[in-house]
Amino acid sequence: MAFTIRQLQFFIAVAEQGTVSGAAQNLSISQSSVTEAIKELESDLGVELFERHPRGLNITHKGHQFLRHATKILADVSDARRSFSGEQAVAGGRLQLGVTSLVAGYVLSDLLARYRRAYPGVEVSAIEDNGDYLEHLLIGGKLDIAVMVTSNLRDRTALQSEILEVSAYRLWLPLGHPLAGADIIGIGDIAGEPLIMLTVDEIEENTGKLLTAIGAKPHVAFRTRSVEAVRSLVATGAGVALLPDLVYRPWSLEGDRIESRDISGSLPVVQVGMVWRRGSGLPQAARDFVGLAQSQRTVRQRP
Repeated sequence: MAFTIRQLQFFIAVAEQGTVSGAAQNLSISQSSVTEAIKELESDLGVELFERHPRGLNITHKGHQFLRHATKILADVSDARRSFSGEQAVAGGRLQLGVTSLVAGYVLSDLLARYRRAYPGVEVSAIEDNGDYLEHLLIGGKLDIAVMVTSNLRDRTALQSEILEVSAYRLWLPLGHPLAGADIIGIGDIAGEPLIMLTVDEIEENTGKLLTAIGAKPHVAFRTRSVEAVRSLVATGAGVALLPDLVYRPWSLEGDRIESRDISGSLPVVQVGMVWRRGSGLPQAARDFVGLAQSQRTVRQRP
């Protein structure tokens, strides 16, 4: 029996939520429907997509690999529907994009691939830089749109934004770490742990604020701008990390396992979205990009 689009939607929802109950609530369906769909999908593929534990589900290495295929399949289905919906791809034009480091490989890459397939005649140029500089370029008319972290947007009077994804901070741990088996983990529990600090966007600032709030000085073992470096360092036991779930992957490049756990209390979230200059008439190529991004968000969030 071949898997269905609906099963893929349920699988992606569970992978994003980490629990069947969370996925069911997000999809507005019963938990039993989600559970049955995942079992049928695993049976069809002949692999375990999730590891079951009392607190929810952890996606397996095979599940992580299949997640990329599932997301692409749903995006392709959405593209196919758009091609018959009366929307015509622009014959030409130019799109100037900006992106921050944190989201370049986790949000923009898939979105840009879909855009190029849908509008092959558009010349696309993109620049990666920090949020402040991208805001400057947007206000100055040098960029049409930026895909960036919007939770720390500086000039909201001059810029308009639309959220694409909201991601909570979680604790990354090496396999077998004592905290991995704790029922509840608080900020105080990690105050003495060596931290692997990601220094892009607002990550270092937010992590520092969290620990300062409990009177603890961060014990930073390593600072890096590379998410892959964070993964490798955490997986090999060099320290722990507090990072948005957006960039979590359960395996390092070397194939070592990384655990991810919730932190109790009030933690900040990272909002990723599109930003453009308020009041500006977006060119057709930019309006098409916005529409495609909105449709991708719909595919990810709704059955």
